[in-house]
Amino acid sequence: MITQINKEELKKLYDKDFVLWVEENLKLLKDKQFDLVDWEHLLQEIEDMGNRHLDSVVSFMAVILEHLYKWENFRENEKMGNGWIRSINNGRVEMLRLFDRYPSLRVKSYNEIEYAWKDAVRRLIKWFEDPENIRLAKKYFDRLPTEKDFPGKCPYTFEQILDYEPWLKGLEDYEG
Repeated sequence: MITQINKEELKKLYDKDFVLWVEENLKLLKDKQFDLVDWEHLLQEIEDMGNRHLDSVVSFMAVILEHLYKWENFRENEKMGNGWIRSINNGRVEMLRLFDRYPSLRVKSYNEIEYAWKDAVRRLIKWFEDPENIRLAKKYFDRLPTEKDFPGKCPYTFEQILDYEPWLKGLEDYEG
């Protein structure tokens, strides 16, 4: 650790050696030398810590939305889509785990649906660009799709992201 550091050196350290910056700020806080702490970067890092979990939820929602949309619009046969179901279920479990641990995330993530949908659309476009899916792009769009080929507003509600299981339609009547 640096023994004596001034405020300006500490600010520069943030970009040069983040780990050392953390150690120095921690030492200053423990020693109650609050006037030397790099408050600007420290507050930014605290805010980023909170957003990290929200970013994870948005990422899970994007995958769930992508796979729900694929299931309902691009499923070619009975065997296609089982991986999507697993992915949806895994994403939901992870989201619920985060909601259990950080209850405020549920409310915050509700307001992030459109961001998640935008990410889902990007994922869908990339999926169609995969060489094994070019045939599907031609079948459904007669070309590679763009953002304009998908709904501008998310077609699913927050509740559907958490619970909707279109693959179970019709199974209620099955007694097999």
